[in-house]
Amino acid sequence: MNKLTEAVKHLLIVNVLFFIATSLYGDMMYEWFSLWFPKNENFQFWQSVSHMFMHGGIAHIGFNMFALWMFGGPVEQYLGKNKFLFIYFSAGLGAALFQVAFYYFNYLPVFTELVDSGLTGDEITRMLTSNQTLGQLTQSQLYNLQEIFPIYNASMVGASGCIMGILAAFGLMNPNAELMMIFLPIPIKAKYFIPGIILLDVVSAITGQSFFSPSNTAYMAHVGGAVVGFAIMWYWKKNSFNKNRWN
Repeated sequence: MNKLTEAVKHLLIVNVLFFIATSLYGDMMYEWFSLWFPKNENFQFWQSVSHMFMHGGIAHIGFNMFALWMFGGPVEQYLGKNKFLFIYFSAGLGAALFQVAFYYFNYLPVFTELVDSGLTGDEITRMLTSNQTLGQLTQSQLYNLQEIFPIYNASMVGASGCIMGILAAFGLMNPNAELMMIFLPIPIKAKYFIPGIILLDVVSAITGQSFFSPSNTAYMAHVGGAVVGFAIMWYWKKNSFNKNRWN
């Protein structure tokens, strides 16, 4: 059985406390601590960190905390507490950056097209906020508003990006470890399993087709967390971090 390491234990406690608070205070917690699209009036700078401790339901937090215990313990034992926390939070920030960048990639061209069609930025924002149209709009304008409405009002919660970073680090530590998905109970080596999961997330982000996750999953956040976790762990291994370890 995996040892419950110090940093993992504290992260589990904080996540559970946030989940209890969310169960008690509901919308207020989501409004304050979810990561909102930066154009949305609900966006606050601290949400880039606070969203890592928010979850959307018992299954969401249950799966993430199980993965944190399963993979976080071995990674923390291997890296030490400080480096483990560094890679955990860096992966979470990377997840936020990738997802927000993906949102902007899809949002900005459509917003520009709406402005070019004669709408002002303020009018567009008011309609996206209220979900009500102002005056007579063309079919093209209505379609474009519908395209960016879910982006403007998107919020992101969960430790999944952090977990993906830890999973990528685990894969570099143990490339031949055999892993399995709940819905696909076939053992696959980590060096194939983890890139496969990342590829599926990229495909899901581009096509909107979900394979194993709920349809509202922030797929690019998973990719961002994994990429950052992999990059940091690869750099440390390449530079023989064990000789310059800090705990």
